[in-house]
Amino acid sequence: MTSTTGATGTAGAACPHCGWPDHAEPFQVVSRHVTAAGSTVWTRCGCGSLQVRAVDAWGTRIVSRSRPAGVPAAGGR
Repeated sequence: MTSTTGATGTAGAACPHCGWPDHAEPFQVVSRHVTAAGSTVWTRCGCGSLQVRAVDAWGTRIVSRSRPAGVPAAGGR
């Protein structure tokens, strides 16, 4: 998975691939996992981007996301 975010959360307020708002309901919840601080929710955006959402006392934020399946990386890799 290629991350497009920093260590503190999303770089923007929407999916950089399709524009779906980050605060909106995810297209599909893939899995949920309880952590010491709250939970981690793996979701898939409508465009196919896999996202990792951290849910804790400070709210929900996307901490990592991949590009959609089938989209080549920058530089053709």
